[in-house]
Amino acid sequence: MLRKLSLSFGSFMLFFLATAQDSSKTLTFSGSVDAYYRYNFSGKQNNFTSFTNSQSSFELGMASVRADATALKGKATATVDLGFGPRAEEFSYPDGEKSAGKNGFATLTALKQAFITYNVSPTVKLTAGKFATHVGYELLDATSNRNYSMSYMFTNGPFSHTGLKADITAGALSMMIGISNFTDQATSTTSVKNLIAQVSGTGFNSKLKFYLNYSGFTGSKNGDNPSGLQSLQQADAVLTATISSKFNIGYNGTIQFRKPTIGNNGNWFGNALYLNLDPTEKFGLTLRSEYISDEKMIFFTTKNIFANTLSANIKLGPLTVIPELRFESAQSSIYTKSNGAGVKSTGTGLMAVVYKF
Repeated sequence: MLRKLSLSFGSFMLFFLATAQDSSKTLTFSGSVDAYYRYNFSGKQNNFTSFTNSQSSFELGMASVRADATALKGKATATVDLGFGPRAEEFSYPDGEKSAGKNGFATLTALKQAFITYNVSPTVKLTAGKFATHVGYELLDATSNRNYSMSYMFTNGPFSHTGLKADITAGALSMMIGISNFTDQATSTTSVKNLIAQVSGTGFNSKLKFYLNYSGFTGSKNGDNPSGLQSLQQADAVLTATISSKFNIGYNGTIQFRKPTIGNNGNWFGNALYLNLDPTEKFGLTLRSEYISDEKMIFFTTKNIFANTLSANIKLGPLTVIPELRFESAQSSIYTKSNGAGVKSTGTGLMAVVYKF
C-alpha cells in the first residue's frame, strides 16, 4: 500500500514539475463594459428581446473579465469568462438562489463560460465545460454585435451549453458534435440531454462562410424537462459574404420544432438579414431586418413579427458609441400605448456605449 502511495505521489510530482517547467504557457486577460439608455416612443417598455428590458432609464449592460490560458505548446487551453450585471444574469437565467426555475447556485450567474480544450491532433480538439452556443448570428457580448438590441431569434434560441464536444477539421470543412445538459443549464435539473452539432466551411477565398447548426432533444415522453415538451429541436443556418472592404452581408435563418406530450406538433421560424456598411474605419452602419412567423401561435402570442433595427457604430479607439433606432410591427396588438391600449407597432430609440480592453 505504501509503495502504491509513493508511486502515485512520484507520478504527481513528475507531472507537476513537467507542467511547472512548461515554457510555452501563456495567460492573457481581456474584458469589456457596456451601458445604454433606451426610450420607447409609446412611453411603455414594449420589449420582447434580451438585455434591453428598460424604459427611459440609464442601464448597465454587463462588465466582463476573461482569462485565457494555454500550455503544452498550445495543446491544452482553459478559459474563464465572467460577467456581472443584468445582461450576465439574464444570460445565466437558470442559475441563482434556490427558487422556481433556479438551480440554487448563485455563483454560477457570473460564469458566462468556463471550459477546457485539448487538441488531440492538428485536426481534432475536445472541449469540456460551459460554452456559448454555436446557434445563431448574434453573440452575448455587446462587443461582438453591431446592433446593441438583440434579435428575436437570439432571444428564443439556446444561450449556452454545458457538456462535451469534439471539433473536427477536414480540409475546407469543419464539423462539431457534442452532448450537453438541457439547454442553458450549467447544472442539470433533468436527465434529458441535448445533442449539439455544426458543419461550417468557406469559399471564394474565404469571402463566403456558412454555418449549419443544430441543437435539440427528443424522447422525453413525460415532458420531464423545463420546456415540458416531448421534443424540442432547432435547425439554424448562418451565412456571411464579404462584398468589399466596406460592405458585407449576414443572414440567419432558424426553425424550431416543438412536440408537446399532448396535442399537435408545431414550429416557428425566423429570418434575419444584416447589411453592414463601413464608409470609414471610424464609422459604420448596420441594418437588421428580422421576420418571425408562428402561424399556429405555438410559441409567440402573434402570428408574425417584423422588426427593423438601424444602428450606427462610432469607433473612438477601444470605445464604440452605438445610436440605434428600432421599429417593429406584429399581426396582433402585442405592444402597449401610454394609455394602456394595445397596438400593433412600436418604435424605440437607444444609445449605447461599449468599451473593450
